Amino acid sequence: MSLHQHPELKKAVLALPQQEKDKLLVRLVGKDSLLMNQLHFQLLEDEADLDDRAEEAQRRLQQLFDRLPTSLSRLYPHHQAHALMVELKYGSGIINEHAAITKDKMSEVRLRLFLVSQAFAQFGALFQLQDSGATEKLYSYQAGRIKYILGKFSKLHEDLQFEFRDELNDALAFAHGSRMNPHMQQLGLPMEL
Repeated sequence: MSLHQHPELKKAVLALPQQEKDKLLVRLVGKDSLLMNQLHFQLLEDEADLDDRAEEAQRRLQQLFDRLPTSLSRLYPHHQAHALMVELKYGSGIINEHAAITKDKMSEVRLRLFLVSQAFAQFGALFQLQDSGATEKLYSYQAGRIKYILGKFSKLHEDLQFEFRDELNDALAFAHGSRMNPHMQQLGLPMEL
């Protein structure tokens, strides 16, 4: 149920005395951990804390890639493709949480590009497998992630884009040179920037 669907409730809440609204606000914030983290970041943290948060997200992603070779090596190649996609979605969740809290586009692009690039660097052979249901889903997912990164990249100032251009071009070249190419073409993604 949304407050916007009940305009009379919204009016009644806004008409409450300030002290009562403050009590409600504190209770509501305590029930939503994402909102609590957002408010903590906005109200109590500074630029150094943003760097710390980005480093922590990067560390968690690196841990994901450190453990993946062992867990994937026990599986058949097509099962590896599915398992990798599940782990990439988990990594994307880490980045989504960081982005929702900080609203920092620069660290979001850096982290998303790291996730894509590391998948290609460590598991490049999985992107050359014959098509199957699992590999097709992985290829489509990664192509979608690249499209998403390109959208975020295009909104950065051109001076900031310069920092990511080479790594992004490497990811585009790899993707177009792999079995992901049909998915890249279907999404109209460029060969390079």
